[in-house]
Amino acid sequence: MNSNKKLLLYVVYAALILLIPEIVGTVGGNYWVRVLDFAMLYVMLALGLNVVVGFTGLLDLGYIAFYAVGAYTAALLSSPHLPTNFEWIAHALPGGMHTPYLIIAVIGMALAAFFGILLGAPTLRLRGDYLAIVTLGFGEIVRIFMNNLYSPINFTNGPQGVNNIDAVHFGGFSLATDHKLFGFTLTGSMQYYYLFLAGSLLVIAVCTRLQSSRIGRAWAAIREDELAAKAMGINTRNMKLLAFAMGASFGGLAGSMFGAFQGFVSPESFTFWESTVVLACVVLGGMGHIPGVILGAILMSVLPEVLRVTVGPLQQSLFGHEYISPSIIRQGVYGIAMVVIMLYRPAGLWPAPRHEDRIAKLNKQNGKQAAA
Repeated sequence: MNSNKKLLLYVVYAALILLIPEIVGTVGGNYWVRVLDFAMLYVMLALGLNVVVGFTGLLDLGYIAFYAVGAYTAALLSSPHLPTNFEWIAHALPGGMHTPYLIIAVIGMALAAFFGILLGAPTLRLRGDYLAIVTLGFGEIVRIFMNNLYSPINFTNGPQGVNNIDAVHFGGFSLATDHKLFGFTLTGSMQYYYLFLAGSLLVIAVCTRLQSSRIGRAWAAIREDELAAKAMGINTRNMKLLAFAMGASFGGLAGSMFGAFQGFVSPESFTFWESTVVLACVVLGGMGHIPGVILGAILMSVLPEVLRVTVGPLQQSLFGHEYISPSIIRQGVYGIAMVVIMLYRPAGLWPAPRHEDRIAKLNKQNGKQAAA
């Protein structure tokens, strides 16, 4: 394919990505635009976890804790909660806490990276099941901590959560209000889609550069054989900590966007099930392969909602009655599909190309005969 055809294909893809919220909103309504929003959030989360699991080979079952750190950062820095519960903050900021979102995103990423280092430092000697158990415990500790930190000092408002979080705004432009652009009405959900898309593209660009850099090759060496990597002079301790910090920072970015988008944050949004779903996105798409992880995240966020909407009416049309709850059928189909895929596509739906496949492709491009 020549360069002109490639450029035309990229333009078509870009136009489709930009227009898809308008198309989906016209056909299915605002509900499906919100599904697209969450798909972009899961793309960021899955790519962040892929840095730890796919690039470095470290199993992390508590990744959703960094998502919570970013969400609570947005909640505490742009809601009336802290001024209401702390008089000195109310006196210092009589107009309330309305921190600009860009500052919130940076703080959320930095805090998440800090907690990622805190998680990685004690687990440097652990691998496999032991690492999974420790990271699982870390995720649950963060959730329980958020759930109970309301007495005697009400910092997180406990299980009731924090509400009235400011929407993302840039100066006087708020993403929570509708705007007209070229004759199209951009709803709040559509505008958040473009914000989340920008965040996803940023994460994709960083992950792509990291994977092809010396750092990415060091992570791959640790994943394949940590002892051999250490013998070759790679500082495995620093590389592991860097992987935890980078992956956590992407989770913090997604969490800060989630808090501003929802306007409400509570510990129920950061359960172990959410960590499992994000890990399934990575495994389903193809560990270590950025396009595959993106595919897995989109499928894992969109298909369950399709089942949620279609299972109930399908029973009504076939049997005239809804015998089984759509949520039960949705989870059953979801589980069966995962088992089937892991049996027949253990490397994922879109696995990373093998080294010999790359060599064969280069030989084909150069007109050489592939070696037997």
